[in-house]
Amino acid sequence: MKRRFVTLDVFTTRRHAGNPLAVVLQSEGLDTEAMQAIAREFNLSETVFVLPPDKPGHRASIRIFTPGGELPFAGHPTVGTAVWLALSDEAEGRSADMLVLEEKVGLVSCAVEVKGSHAGHAVFTLPRLPERVEQPVADAQLAEALGLDPADLGFGAHRPSAFSAGVAYTIVPVASREVVARARVAGAFERVMAATPNGNAFVYCRETAEVGHNYHARMFWPGAGVVEDPATGSAVAAFAGAVMAFDKPGDGDHRLVIEQGYEMGRPSQITLELSVREGALVSARIGGSAIVVSEGVLL
Repeated sequence: MKRRFVTLDVFTTRRHAGNPLAVVLQSEGLDTEAMQAIAREFNLSETVFVLPPDKPGHRASIRIFTPGGELPFAGHPTVGTAVWLALSDEAEGRSADMLVLEEKVGLVSCAVEVKGSHAGHAVFTLPRLPERVEQPVADAQLAEALGLDPADLGFGAHRPSAFSAGVAYTIVPVASREVVARARVAGAFERVMAATPNGNAFVYCRETAEVGHNYHARMFWPGAGVVEDPATGSAVAAFAGAVMAFDKPGDGDHRLVIEQGYEMGRPSQITLELSVREGALVSARIGGSAIVVSEGVLL
C-alpha cells in the first residue's frame, strides 16, 4: 500500500531552519515494528504516524517515533502535525481554528492558524503540567558528560534538576552562551546519564542570540538516536517546571521565547506561555510556526 507523507520544518517561519519532521498519512495497517522501521528510514528526530481518531470530534490519533523508540508526547510533532492537518482542512474547505489530537500522553488541544498554502502556526495546551523527578547525578558528573567544568554549571538560583511533562528531561543551566556552545556529548555521556530519568540533557542559559528572547538552549539525547535536536517542545514543557522552581514568576500570564538549534545552523524559536495563580502553575502552552518542505509517497 502506498502511503503519503509530508515533511515540515517546525518552530520556524522559513524552510531549512527549525526542526524537520516527517508526517506519514494513511498509517492504518502499520504495526509498531513497521512504524519504527520507517522512522529509522527518515532518520529525523521524530516521525509522526497519523491515524483515525478513537472518538468523534477529535481530529486524529497520532503516534510519535524517534529513530530509537516511541514517545508518548513531543512538541514539534504536535505543532507540525496540527499545522499540516489545518492546511489540509483549509484546502478542503472545512477549516477550523481548534483541533484535538489523541496522543499516548492523552488529549492535546491545539489552536491553529493557517498562513498561506504551506505554512501555519499552532499553540497547544500541555496535557500534563511539569512535575519534578529525581536527578541523581552530581554536578561534577554532569559537567564531565557534557565536556564542561563544574564551575560552568548554574546561574542565579538555577541549578541542575529534572522535570517531566510527559517525557522526562535533565535540565542543565550554564553560565553563558559560550558555555552552551562548548557543551557536547562527551565520552562519558552515556555512562553518566544512564542514571538520569531518560539519558538526555537540556542545556540552557539566560544569555540569548536574539533580542526579545528569554533563554538559549541545546538538547542532547543520543540514546534515542538524536545526538542533538534543533528544537524540543517536550523539553521546553519540562523546562517550565524549572522556570517555576527557580524564577518563581508572579501571578498572571507570562510569555517566554526559548531559542534552540543555533549551534546546528537550524535556528528555532519555541514559545512557552505560563499561567500562574496563587504562586502555582495552573496551565501552560507551547507554540510555534511550521512550514511544509516536501511531499511524497512511501512505496
